[in-house]
Order: sequence, then C-alpha cells, then structure tokens
Amino acid sequence: MNVTRCVGMLLLLATLGSAHAQSGKTREQVRNELIEATRNGDVLAPGESGLTLRELHPEHYLAAPAPVAKTRAQVENELAEAIRSGDIIAGGESGSTLRELNPQRYPLPTTLAGKTREQVKAELMDAIRTGDVVANGESGLKMNEVHPQWYAKSTNGTAVQHAAASR
Repeated sequence: MNVTRCVGMLLLLATLGSAHAQSGKTREQVRNELIEATRNGDVLAPGESGLTLRELHPEHYLAAPAPVAKTRAQVENELAEAIRSGDIIAGGESGSTLRELNPQRYPLPTTLAGKTREQVKAELMDAIRTGDVVANGESGLKMNEVHPQWYAKSTNGTAVQHAAASR
C-alpha cells in the first residue's frame, strides 16, 4: 500500500474508533464496516479534496444498487400488463413498441373524456372576464396583476370593455 492510502485508512480507523467508543460497536463490527467502506469506495480520497474514492474514480467501483421499491409480484404483474397492451419494445433497432408496429393486434388505450369546445370557450371567457390570462410582454404576469383596477369589481365583463376601450 502506498503511504497516502495508509494514512487515509488510519484516519478512517481513528474516526470509526471514536464512533466505536460512542456507539457500543464491537471491534469486529467496526473492522467489517471499514472493509465494506473500502470495497465500496466510501473512504476519503487522499488529499484535501474531501471526496471519496468512489466520487473521484467511479469507473473503479460498481454502481450502487438502487433501493428495491416493488415486489417481484408487482413487477411480474406490470410485465404481464405491458405484454397484453403491447407496450414492450419490439426486437431490433427501431425502438418502437409492439403496439406501434402492429396496432391491429392490441386494443386501443382507454382515453379519458376531455372537455367540450363549449366548455373550453366558457372557461376562456371567464378567464378574460376575471383577468386570469397572461398579459402581453415577458413578465409572465396576469392581466389582473398588471391592471388590478380593471378587475377589482368586475363581475359582468366590464373590465374587458375597459381594456378594449383603453387600447
């Protein structure tokens, strides 16, 4: 071992040793933690960078395993659903799903009912009436923020008339 690595391990041991005195761990537990930290690259790198060996040389260490968030049964159910719906990537280099390549084999995805044109128009008119639309320019402010006096008591569209008359 080179000198800097030995110094780094001694510093880590001293740190773990003080932690050992406070945590009640056995010497063997602390030793095993040091071995694991060294294997994972979680020991400080030599020098004053404050980085671990893993941070300095990630190519020397395996990627940390991601925490398991789903059970095996959940993953199997998701896979079965993806196969049924055709959301599996097809073989080859296209990157397309089976549904995209063979749409006639798979049912159409269920779509949620959207708003009608009349509902959207009514919402737009209400937003214009209350000044809840973005004003011109790059400020990102709404009309009722730029001209609060126009929208203070507006209930029947008079603010739109005032705005149109002032232009």
